[in-house]
Amino acid sequence: MKKEKVSLTFPPSKITFPLMTLLVRNFDLEVNILHADIHLNKTGKLIVEVSGEEDSIEKALQFINEQGITYHLFNGTLTWQEEECVHCGACTSVCPSRALSIAGPDFRLTFNKEECLVCGLCIKACPLRLLHLAHRGNETA
Repeated sequence: MKKEKVSLTFPPSKITFPLMTLLVRNFDLEVNILHADIHLNKTGKLIVEVSGEEDSIEKALQFINEQGITYHLFNGTLTWQEEECVHCGACTSVCPSRALSIAGPDFRLTFNKEECLVCGLCIKACPLRLLHLAHRGNETA
């Protein structure tokens, strides 16, 4: 069984398309919605984790592309230079999975690699540029 984290971008005409249902029924995939920003008549964004057989995932991605929905695979590694971090929390405000967080009592930044989507939003948010992404995933146009 393979897992992939995927960012999907829906054109306004595809917002009501039942993609998740079709991925489950037609490709025997498990789909976990991690983040969604969907509104009628606007471009929508969805971040999901799909689990299933590798060939089923590949066929599903081909199907997604054929529907006019673009996707981006997240398969890189995010690293954090913890020793230089000032724990300002700027990265936490843009982290959709809450992999980066600050909590009491010491209010220091923590990074949960298992929850990280490898989306790269935190990289731009860090004023000291202490977060780095190695090896970006595949994209469709």
